[in-house]
Amino acid sequence: MKIIRTVPSMTAWSERLRREGVTIGFVPTMGALHDGHRALIRTSRLRCDALVVSIFVNPAQFSPTEDLSKYPRPIARDRALCREEGVDVCFEPTAGGMYPADFQTIVTVPVIARRWEGAARPHHFAGVATVVTKLFRIVQPHLAWFGQKDYQQAALVRQLVHDLNLGVKIQIRPTVRERDGLAMSSRNVYLSANERRMAPLLSQALRVGRRMIADRVRDVAAIEQAMRQPLKREPTIHVEYLAVCDPDGLEPLPVVATHAVLLGAVQIGSVRLIDNMLVRIPS
Repeated sequence: MKIIRTVPSMTAWSERLRREGVTIGFVPTMGALHDGHRALIRTSRLRCDALVVSIFVNPAQFSPTEDLSKYPRPIARDRALCREEGVDVCFEPTAGGMYPADFQTIVTVPVIARRWEGAARPHHFAGVATVVTKLFRIVQPHLAWFGQKDYQQAALVRQLVHDLNLGVKIQIRPTVRERDGLAMSSRNVYLSANERRMAPLLSQALRVGRRMIADRVRDVAAIEQAMRQPLKREPTIHVEYLAVCDPDGLEPLPVVATHAVLLGAVQIGSVRLIDNMLVRIPS
């Protein structure tokens, strides 16, 4: 596996392979890789001739009050996972390489970013959109893989690629979960033993909503109220949102008609967890 740290070297590698007709797959990450990332890497490895994984903790998507300095960076373990899965290039740029001193440009996708995670973390999606745009221009992949766990982020990236004609095919893989239903996330390592015990209640809440829709309940207010019930078992859990939305634009739905996405975010101690579930109406 080749480790590339500079932007010019990464671009030169990709341009050479594209001239040779090689299909490049790309999995952008912030490191702290887990089995959710492994699933993305394995899928991309099967579909592409060459595979790039980026490991870059993007400072632009953290606000001054968030946990940038504490974000886990187990680079040796991340590289080992990439080697095990047959990754061709691990792209590890520096913050200075991605954002030099004269950097000014910010990319925004304002409509998709205005609710949910965008409202809770106002700086976040501009940082995501900017770094993804830069990474796509640097790596020049044909296909790029994202996880459904960050549903709003995936929707934003799809819109970004469409609007800016970036020429990358976006592939979304289902959320990978622990045995008790907790969505895998790099931030799960921050949970204490007691907080980890409570964490699966978020996925349980979403499953309540999914079952109600499967049972032909269409009243969104009733569904959202029912989803809150499992979380009330633990008064220390703070619910930021539980919502039934249109899966494309992420606007709240008044009633469920054909399909929906259930979105949720909670705060458990110092850890903020998000999750989602797609639901289609049975015919």
